[in-house]
Amino acid sequence: MDRPELEIEGKVAIVTGAARGIGRATAVALGNAGARAIVLADVRRESAAETAALVRESGAEPLVVETDVARVESLHALIASTLERFGALHVLHNNAGIGEGATDWPEVSAERAASIVDVNLRGVVLGTRLALLPMKESGGGAIVNTASGAAFAPLPPQAVYAATKAGVVHFTRSCAPLAESHGVRVSCVCPGLVTTDMVQETGTDGPAPWLRAIIDGVEMLSPDDVARAVVDLVRDPHGAGRVVSLENRPRGV
Repeated sequence: MDRPELEIEGKVAIVTGAARGIGRATAVALGNAGARAIVLADVRRESAAETAALVRESGAEPLVVETDVARVESLHALIASTLERFGALHVLHNNAGIGEGATDWPEVSAERAASIVDVNLRGVVLGTRLALLPMKESGGGAIVNTASGAAFAPLPPQAVYAATKAGVVHFTRSCAPLAESHGVRVSCVCPGLVTTDMVQETGTDGPAPWLRAIIDGVEMLSPDDVARAVVDLVRDPHGAGRVVSLENRPRGV
């Protein structure tokens, strides 16, 4: 069955983890694609305000909502703020994520491990659940989840992070029927290594040695590379349940 592309122009979008990196790049890319409003959800309110200035330059109206995606009441407030301000919701980029940081598995604390699961997987599941009815009532839309290339191969130093991203991939595929029941296409982007703050935070002074050895052999992706893939998935008429990998090319190839 042929389906039309989702036209981004004039639409309302939420981007979680919008204060920096992939979230910031995607928010700006959606504005450049014609979205009329971008809601910037992050626990880092000041940095999200910096993203808001860039979104405004793109021609979209920004709204910063301080949000902890691990807390269901915070996500309820995010959706409510979006609908109160803009009256609709068409696009959601479930992007917020954290890793083990500078402490590898299994030395990472139990509290940090719980936070990784709550932000990376619980936040995606709950964000999707709470967005579905407003998106259906707005005429349908698209949800794009940020997973990782780590979803497909063992990553012992970041075992919890990898597990959550594998969960995001399987959740995305399991949400394919929502295109029929709610008019909402759920898809997923799985980047390799990206030049983000999270990479720098794996060690005490930049990337951890184990990660540096990988970085030295590949071309890093930029947040803009990922943002372009997200925008393509938002538009993709066949995006329901689709998982797109963005791989790093070997350096010098």
